[in-house]
Amino acid sequence: MAVNVHYNEGYTTMCNHHLRDVSLSWQAKGMLSFMFSNREDFKYSINGLTKCASNGDTSVRSILNELKEKGYLIVTPIKG
Repeated sequence: MAVNVHYNEGYTTMCNHHLRDVSLSWQAKGMLSFMFSNREDFKYSINGLTKCASNGDTSVRSILNELKEKGYLIVTPIKG
């Protein structure tokens, strides 16, 4: 699935598809929206995402797994 995201100064315009998906939890909708608010080349990590909100490591991992299971997230490990 491709999602169109447009960045303006201080604003993000995104498709509502993930927000209307009743199979996604509120947490997954929020994290995905946060991820869309960053530039396309932004690099994510569990530690980095954990520092961006009050959710702990276990919660972040659970949300990311949900997004992977629903097809919203593809994880590419980076070596080095």
